[in-house]
Formats: sequence, C-alpha cells, structure tokens
Amino acid sequence: MKVLEVKQVNKIYGMKENSVHALKNINFSVEQGEFIAIVGTSGSGKSTLLNLIGGLDTPTAGEIIVRDHDIANLKRKELAVFRRRNIGFVFQNYSLMPVLNAYDNVALPATFDKGKKVDHKYIENLLKDLGVWEKRTKYPSELSGGQQQRVAIARALANKPAIVLADEPTGNLDSATTIEVMALLKNSAIKYHQTVLMVTHNEAIAQTCDRILRIEDGILMEKYLKKAEDGELHA
Repeated sequence: MKVLEVKQVNKIYGMKENSVHALKNINFSVEQGEFIAIVGTSGSGKSTLLNLIGGLDTPTAGEIIVRDHDIANLKRKELAVFRRRNIGFVFQNYSLMPVLNAYDNVALPATFDKGKKVDHKYIENLLKDLGVWEKRTKYPSELSGGQQQRVAIARALANKPAIVLADEPTGNLDSATTIEVMALLKNSAIKYHQTVLMVTHNEAIAQTCDRILRIEDGILMEKYLKKAEDGELHA
C-alpha cells in the first residue's frame, strides 16, 4: 500500500535572477513499511525534500500525497493537525524540550491533540524497546547524545504516524552510538510497522536501507535501488 506519492514536485526560492531551483520535477512513491535513505552532496536538495514531505514548507508546483491527502493544498490549521497526526520527526540535534523529562517529551505530540488520550502503555513499550525506560524521569541535559536521540525516536513514533522523517539522525553521534541508534530505529520501524525516510550523508548507513533515493542539484538521479537478501543493491 502506498503511503506517500511525490508527483512533479518543484521548489524554487527567490525571484527572477535571484531564484534558486532547489528541486526539479521530483517523482517517486513509498510503500507502507519501507525504510528509505535520501542521499546526495551538501546543498543537493535532500533536506528541502524532507521539509516538503513533512509539511514544514510548501512546493512551488506539484503534489505531495500522504494517506490520500495532498498536503500542499491543506490550509495552515488543517496542515498543522494533519502533520501532528501523520508525520513523525527525528532531527540531528534531537530537538527535545529542555523543561520536560524524557517521558513527557515522548508524550508531547499526543497531548497537543485535543480529545485524544495518551496511550501510556504504548509509550512505556517504546521507551523500553529503545532502552531508555529507566531514564524516563531524566531531563535532556541529564542524558547522553545517544539517549536523547532514542527519546527523540520514541517521540516520533508516539502518535503512530504514517511516515517518520529523520534528518541526519546520527550526525551528532560517534560511530559506535550511530550503529546502536540505527539498529534501534530500524527495529522499531519493523516492530511498529512504520515507514521511514532518512536523510544521511553516510553511505554505509544508506546501504543498509531498503531503498536509496539519490538527489544531485535538485534532480532525483536514482530511485529504485533495492537491497536484496544477499546484501547487494539491485535496480
């Protein structure tokens, strides 16, 4: 089942001679449960694409369809509600609320949704699966980088979103913690049937994903590289 369709998406910043064509006619779709890496050089358009899919920015032209909703056509309030219920975010700098403990940070997306009860058992299971249940009463400043990112992953999964968008989620972590956090992210995605799109500059990490989308100069260069059981990638 398709959970995301990106159709003829363009993004232009600025006007006339000062314009920058950040994305050019991007087309691809994502099936439920896929774990996809988005790679490319700095400034290629990776994060711009992620921001458009997440509803943090709007395309100049084209459609971005998530769960049969073209998010580019939603009004601001509608988009805010849709994003909260359908998109989970994991950022490089964790973006945890410093005044909330780990548990409350994870529960935060659900508390914003009026009329929706917080599924405390689900959050407990997330924190246990990610190895930070014992740290639930600690504040972000009391956690290591790896622990903060685990909490951020749990928060992204808390609302059972259609898609989890991860922007360089291991960029601030050392190599050992990177491997650990990536394994936890992938295992959590499998267990909770989540679809993940991850921007990364790390080719080794990208090779472990189900598929790689490679963007250069705003153009999608490769979009159907799949990882076979033998570990090799095949178009």
